[in-house]
Amino acid sequence: MKNKLFFILTILMTIFVFTLNTFAQDQTRWGIPEDAKMRLGKGYNEDIAYSQDGSKLATASSIGVWIYDAQTGEELDLYIGHTELVTSVAFSPVGNTLASASYDNTIRLWDVDTGKQKRILKRLTGGVASVAFSPDGNTLASGSYDNTIHLWDVDTGKQKRILKRLTGGVASVAFSPDGNTLASGSYDNTIHLWDVDTGKQKRILKRHTGGVGSVAFSPDGNTLASASNDNTIRLWDVDTGKQKRILKRRTGGSVAFSPDGNTLASGGYDNTIHLWDVDTGKQKRILKRHTGGVGSVAFSPDGNTLASASNDNTIRLWDVDAGKQKRILKGYTSRVRSVAFSPDGNTLASGSYDNTIRLWDVDTGKQKRILNKHTRHVTSVAFSPDGNTLASGSYDNTIRLWDVDTGKQKRILNKHTSLVLRILNPYTSPVLSVAFSPDGNTLASGSEDNTIRLWDVDTGEEKRILRGHAGDVASVAFSPDGNTLASASEDNTIRLWDVDIGKQKRILKGHTRHVASVAFSPDGNTLASGGLDDTIRLWDVDTGEEMRILKGHTTQVLSEVYSPVAFSPDGNILASASEDNTIRLSDVDTGEEKRILRGHRRNILSVAFSPDERTIASGSLDGTILLWDYRSPADENDD
Repeated sequence: MKNKLFFILTILMTIFVFTLNTFAQDQTRWGIPEDAKMRLGKGYNEDIAYSQDGSKLATASSIGVWIYDAQTGEELDLYIGHTELVTSVAFSPVGNTLASASYDNTIRLWDVDTGKQKRILKRLTGGVASVAFSPDGNTLASGSYDNTIHLWDVDTGKQKRILKRLTGGVASVAFSPDGNTLASGSYDNTIHLWDVDTGKQKRILKRHTGGVGSVAFSPDGNTLASASNDNTIRLWDVDTGKQKRILKRRTGGSVAFSPDGNTLASGGYDNTIHLWDVDTGKQKRILKRHTGGVGSVAFSPDGNTLASASNDNTIRLWDVDAGKQKRILKGYTSRVRSVAFSPDGNTLASGSYDNTIRLWDVDTGKQKRILNKHTRHVTSVAFSPDGNTLASGSYDNTIRLWDVDTGKQKRILNKHTSLVLRILNPYTSPVLSVAFSPDGNTLASGSEDNTIRLWDVDTGEEKRILRGHAGDVASVAFSPDGNTLASASEDNTIRLWDVDIGKQKRILKGHTRHVASVAFSPDGNTLASGGLDDTIRLWDVDTGEEMRILKGHTTQVLSEVYSPVAFSPDGNILASASEDNTIRLSDVDTGEEKRILRGHRRNILSVAFSPDERTIASGSLDGTILLWDYRSPADENDD
């Protein structure tokens, strides 16, 4: 459980509970699953690509492919179809086709003008890591984790051939400028050069002693650069396959040729960028201002400016001729993973591990706009009492308030800079869970130090410490009357406490692994608990006896600080969210499973009912919130 500390951002969510009315017809409803009403958030991003004319920007995300207006940042479309994370996107150099690759073992071709899916390329047995169009746009190459490269006819979608002489997953593919040769970098430490027309292997380049993560042709196609985990860049003669030289003063990273092909830039994990003379192999200069590893570099179209993305959460723009830093682009809360210039060189797009895409004015260095809302995983959701507002908590250290009718973000609560409740200083270990009492006067917090603390909300003073657990306290919940506190722990137990005197009332035992979450029924008579033993258990609060076990989930019902189990307002239905990407609705009296809600692409971390029982909100590791249409069993019987 200690590796889940960032989930603490759910804390203040329990002060909200809510209802739902009508929705605006906008991007919040694009591609939503059956039974869902709205999606809030856009997921997290893996790759970015500009269209050839620079008018559109595509991003590969955890829920699909987002298309933006590259000038205004406006959402134009969301391409939904992949069932797993989208890993790579590429625009065809001619026409109106976008290719997207995914861990779901498919590649999809999209008509950019209409947003419609043109075809699915399916003959793959491993997740697809990368895609690249040939210069004429007629052929698509895809590299897969099943050690194969597939060449596809873009017009027909038919597989032209499979390139199989590989013993390691394919990390990258690149066409030569004339389109006749395909280079592939592999985790087996080799580079393969292929004849595109015949599919025959022309040669294997074997000097690397580590996996090859990046390959790039020079603009004239005569030289291939390869970057490897062995901390070298190697330059190869494409015609002969001979190694021309080794560039050794680097420690991993990426490579890029200048537009004229005379300079090679390499970013290193030693926090530096090296500029190399391609003809001589000599180092021209080292750029040293970054304080974190440099993972991506890109030249502007005119070759005068180099952009570098770093683990120090910044992008730096450099004057290539002078080797001087022109400016620093700041604003990210996590490392920057990729950069790309627009075709006219005026705008720089960047993607980060904080799951945002940012557009920058290259001349001024000013941020033009941010594409996305939450910048990290959504860990918790809850409704306001009047039903008009949805609150969401995230890894990005913020709480966001959303207008339920329109789906628009109303405001960000972003004063948190790290784990919540640091202001309450008696803790010497991270705080994992918090809950407000029904009257809002008391805050309970559970910590890795195995204790629960009760705080006076008005004064911030500690009222008492509850000790007894022998493991991390992962979840806390007040009974509806506020007299009892339930706590779930890594020690496989649940404990019930008398809030007024701070004494332990009883211990509930039955889970065979960590107990991750607890929730009281509306009448306070039943307690639900979710555990890492893949079960949900219902308990009689008065006697402490186990009433029944619900076993439908296929992976752990995991929650250290969010709420993966929730009772409907009438207490008849229990909703449980799990790492199996589903929400299951079960009858509390019988234990019968009533319905399964599917649509999130990654683990569901939180679930909440609206008071009128018409809506269920769920937050997920895919970076989004889904609002689901829900009717109680009584409503269904009336149909």
